[in-house]
Amino acid sequence: MSDAPLSSAWRGLRARGRTALIPYLTAGHPTPAAHLEALKRAEPHADIIEVGVPFSDPLADGPVIQRSSFTALAQGMTLPRTLELIREAKLSKPVVLFSYLNPVRKYGIERLLAEAPGLGIAGLLLTDLPAGGDLGVERAVQGSAVDLIRLVAPTTSPERMRQVLAGARGFVYVVARLGVTGMSQGVSGDLEATVARVRAATDLPVAVGFGISTADQARQVARVADGVVVGSALVDRLEREGPAGMATLLSGLRAALDEGKA
Repeated sequence: MSDAPLSSAWRGLRARGRTALIPYLTAGHPTPAAHLEALKRAEPHADIIEVGVPFSDPLADGPVIQRSSFTALAQGMTLPRTLELIREAKLSKPVVLFSYLNPVRKYGIERLLAEAPGLGIAGLLLTDLPAGGDLGVERAVQGSAVDLIRLVAPTTSPERMRQVLAGARGFVYVVARLGVTGMSQGVSGDLEATVARVRAATDLPVAVGFGISTADQARQVARVADGVVVGSALVDRLEREGPAGMATLLSGLRAALDEGKA
């Protein structure tokens, strides 16, 4: 692995036998001030932090994250303001910017990639950019210091997986179940097989997200994956109980991940 921030983070995690906890938070939700506090409270528990850019048509997101996105947009949250919040947070953990393609195109991909390292943004995940969907954007990211994070679903065929992972860096985000983001009652029985297929196709670390909301689910996922992404459950807890409540949930998830590796 290179000395890129995400590669360095994963190398340290592997040396310690630790599963990465990757919280997702929607920028500006429930307010810009609360989001900023949430980022700071998340950092001690997190290994990598995902920050979502609010978007008006979040087709890949379930009701909780959709609601958080609309709440943030109503308060004037944009990609430039998202970047400003990340700058203000001064996080020491690598940040992955989670966005749809339109806000990035509007801002300018080259401009974003030039500014990202100085903000601590180490990776970019574009939800609605399939491999080969926009070669100009993909090549720009792949030629930059920012890692292009790819999504893999349980239904991704072996041939398609090779295409998807050919230009991936940082880690692979495995979708734990089909459909949109959101809390679920259990972990898919196909998850272990899906992760095994990904590991056969790449040496990159594997993080699993979509539907993980409880300590027991996190513990199960930690047995097969290198990292766990938790979004809707955190966003919901932040909305209901504020940054302190969200931090309590993260603390429990951290403990569960460590138990899962034991």
